[in-house]
Formats: sequence, C-alpha cells, structure tokens
Amino acid sequence: MRNSLCFLIVINFLLSCNSKDSKTFVWQPKLVTATAYNSISNQTNSQPNITAFGDTLVPGMKCIAVSRDLLKSGLKYNTLVAIEGLDGVFLVKDKMHSRWQNRIDIYMGNDVKAAKEWGRKKLNINYRLEITETK
Repeated sequence: MRNSLCFLIVINFLLSCNSKDSKTFVWQPKLVTATAYNSISNQTNSQPNITAFGDTLVPGMKCIAVSRDLLKSGLKYNTLVAIEGLDGVFLVKDKMHSRWQNRIDIYMGNDVKAAKEWGRKKLNINYRLEITETK
C-alpha cells in the first residue's frame, strides 16, 4: 500500500512537470468609441434578442457588441471587458456590422431613453487578454 502511494505521488509529480500550456491573462487597455443599443427590431433585425453569435439577450445582461476589427485584436466572444465610467464587467456577446471600426456597442435592454442619453463617447476600456505560455 505504501509503495503504491509513493508510486502515485511520483507519477503525479512527473505528469505535472510535463510541458503543457498554461493560461495567464493580462488586462489590455484600448481607446474606443462607445455607443449603446437596445433589443428592438428597428435597431437590430427581426430577432432583436438574438446576437450574431447566437446568444439570447435578456434585459439586465452586462454585454457588448464589438466591431469586427476589435475581434481581431483579442476582443473575442465572451471576453471580459471593463468600461470606463460603468460599474462591473461586461462580456462580448455580439458583433457589429463590418462598416464600424474601433467601436463597442453597450447593450441596454429595452431602455431606449438610457441608450439615447448615453450617445456616443470616446472612452477607455480594459479587456482580459489570454496569453498562452509554454512551460
């Protein structure tokens, strides 16, 4: 029994020393133009609660749409994003039309008044970027 336990400990140690990829993260700053949008058909399409990634939006969710150039910069689906001036962390759940560049669109549910009051702002965001390191 004691030999078996020692064997398992040694094997576990050797396996943990195996060269594997480990994931680490950094928060990447970016200056963007930020607008806001709602779950209404005249701002989106005939299915205003369905994102371009296929997720269903529900009012109250903290999520954003990003321009396609930002997708290439690491702001991928489900990336965590902190937005200057807003509390909490948002998730990338939607993508914008290809005509937009360096832009995020903040989801504001059905609150059209809040989205209009937000307007268009240049502001800083910080997004969590995964860095894969090989040991």
